[in-house]
Amino acid sequence: MNVIDEIFTVFHDHGDTTYLGEPVTLTEHMLQSASAAERDGAPTTLVAAAVLHDFGHLVHDLDPDCAEQGVDSLHEDVGSRYLERYFPPAVTEPIRLHVASKRYLCAVEPEYLSELSEASLRSLELQGGPFTPEAVVEFERNPFATDAVRLRRYDDVAKIPGLETPPLEHYRAVLQAVLET
Repeated sequence: MNVIDEIFTVFHDHGDTTYLGEPVTLTEHMLQSASAAERDGAPTTLVAAAVLHDFGHLVHDLDPDCAEQGVDSLHEDVGSRYLERYFPPAVTEPIRLHVASKRYLCAVEPEYLSELSEASLRSLELQGGPFTPEAVVEFERNPFATDAVRLRRYDDVAKIPGLETPPLEHYRAVLQAVLET
C-alpha cells in the first residue's frame, strides 16, 4: 500500500468522527478546507496541507472528545510528525503551525477572536490562548508563517454542514504531486 492509500484508509476508517463540537465531520472539515484553498488559487503544497491539516486528529490515540475533557491532543504536532516522513516542509510546516496561527491571529487581529466558534474558543484556551507580543514576533520570523495563516483561514471557513466539496479522491493527484517534489 502506498502512503496516499494509507492516508485515505485512515480517512475512511476515522474521518466520520464529528469535528470537535462543530457541525461537520473531520473529513468534511478537511475537504472544505482544501476546497477553499483551491478556490483561493493556493499552491499545490498549501492545498495538500489543507487536505491534511487535521490528520493528527485521525491518528492520535486519545478519545475523540479529549478537548471537552480538558486535554489538548497536540494534533498539529502528531499530524506533522506522521506526514513529514513523506511530504516536504512546504506541506508539513503549515500543518504544524496552523494552531499557532490561530493564537497569532487572536493577538494581532482583535476582531478575529470574536469570530471564533465556541469549539474553537475552547480549544484556544487549551492551546495557550492568544500569543504574547514576543510570541507574535517569533511566529512572524518563521518562513512558513504566511502559509500557516492562509491555512488557518481555510480552516476557519470549513465548518459548514452539507457544503458540497470534491470527494477525497479528487485530492489524490494533489498529494501525489507534492510527494514527488
